[in-house]
Amino acid sequence: MGVRPTAVIFDVGNVLYRWEPRALYERLIDDDQALDAFLENVCTKEWHFQHDAGRDFADTSAELTQQYPQHAELIAAWGPRFNEQLPGPVPGMPQIVADLHAAKVPIFGITNFSHEFWPPFRGREEAVFAPFRDIVVSGEERMVKPDPAIYALALDRFGLEGPDAVFVDDSPPNVDAARDAGIHAVLFTGAEDFRAELERLGLL
Repeated sequence: MGVRPTAVIFDVGNVLYRWEPRALYERLIDDDQALDAFLENVCTKEWHFQHDAGRDFADTSAELTQQYPQHAELIAAWGPRFNEQLPGPVPGMPQIVADLHAAKVPIFGITNFSHEFWPPFRGREEAVFAPFRDIVVSGEERMVKPDPAIYALALDRFGLEGPDAVFVDDSPPNVDAARDAGIHAVLFTGAEDFRAELERLGLL
């Protein structure tokens, strides 16, 4: 079957940890219809992706507040309370990280994440991230998946060739781009399926 991977590269959002903006805003907006409208039209995921690309929250929030001044307080909460949008791990995934570490498999990450929001989140979850040898954060590098450049940068920094690594991500375009980079890429559907793939590859 060719080269067997020897390392694992994780995405973070919706692979290791759930990302749900609703988890924050349902605490701030009582009406379900108003909550849906706010997340669909104001603080959208598309707007947030600017942070993943390296833009500062102070700039993006100021622009959005100009458009929606009636929502100024809600917009302002996105940045300082971002950790509340990540309410917990995806079931079974922290154990996979721990088991890989126990098996002495090198563990890395490539995540689309704000350079501002990443440090407090990583600090909160250091128990899970401690075994990671390195994590490439899009907002710090100002390049985002599925840009081929972020995979090239990560492989170079990690000291890996594409076939050396298994990469897991919940986004089909990100998986396709990793495959184009020569990486054994897996579309994440749940911890059980991913564990089975790692066992098939002899990593667990």
